[in-house]
Amino acid sequence: MVLKQRIAILGDGGWGTTLAILLSKKGYPVWLWGAFASYSKIMEKTRYNPKFLPGIKIPPRIEITNDIKNVVKDKEIIVLAIPSQYTRQILKKIAGNFAKETIFLSVTKGIEISSSLRMSEIIHAELGLVKLAVLSGPTIASEVAKEVPTAAVVASTNKQIRKTIQLVFSTKRFRVYTNPDVVGVELGGSLKNVIAIACGVSDGLGFGTNTKAAILTRGVAEISRLGKVMGAKLETFSGISGLGDLVTTCISKQSRNRMVGELIGKGKSLKEIYQHMQMVAEGVPTAKSAYALSLKYKVDMPIIKEVYHLLYKNKSPRLAVQDLMTRKSKEE
Repeated sequence: MVLKQRIAILGDGGWGTTLAILLSKKGYPVWLWGAFASYSKIMEKTRYNPKFLPGIKIPPRIEITNDIKNVVKDKEIIVLAIPSQYTRQILKKIAGNFAKETIFLSVTKGIEISSSLRMSEIIHAELGLVKLAVLSGPTIASEVAKEVPTAAVVASTNKQIRKTIQLVFSTKRFRVYTNPDVVGVELGGSLKNVIAIACGVSDGLGFGTNTKAAILTRGVAEISRLGKVMGAKLETFSGISGLGDLVTTCISKQSRNRMVGELIGKGKSLKEIYQHMQMVAEGVPTAKSAYALSLKYKVDMPIIKEVYHLLYKNKSPRLAVQDLMTRKSKEE
């Protein structure tokens, strides 16, 4: 009998918890780490994650822990489900505590503000040339937890790693494709959150389907332009981790990023919004990172630019729309 890989998941948010449940149901030994000991104890005792995945029972086989150094020891796969702006400091804590052959799987959709680096770049910077893959796609955690049919994509430059993660994570209701384009998959998953904020602003202003369709299609164009100069394959952005994830995040009422935009459109400040949010909206920090990348690579990204000014320069939503609509005419 082949022993199944032992898997540690770092990050007890909705997505980390959902993946822990998915893997546990497949029979994998799973450890779920959370940053706050008091909350880990609540989850361990009740077998629920009330803040981030309410109503979904956590199987008793999943070991919930707050001991990060021990949780990564002797694991074949370590899943990183940590908010992007905290990823680096968590990696520093586990450096030197994991096995040489461990595969790291990033499921975080964000870009670090201070460096404008993608998650895979941060992992390599902190841990060296470890085995690495990224998982992305239109994967609303609560839907996956309820076994709603879902497709995702795993990207790695190593074919064997792609195949291993595909095999481990695939179920009858969670279909995983493979892709060698790590840059494209990460950029698509990260930048779509910023476009989703723009779609939310449109909703908050009371605009209609025409407006959202325009933001979606021009958003794909912006993401693709940046991706091309950063070395991604253009076809990745029309796939699951590109257009697929973008449509889901821009339309779903469960999308935190779209919701942030809607509240901005209704006149709320970012500070006011954050006071009532428990979960991280990755599009907020990524807007700053994406705008920095657009300047660095000299890529025209007008929607990204306006979202940045809405969030960080207190620009009026209606003025942002006006500036987008009255830009110099051009070919598509």
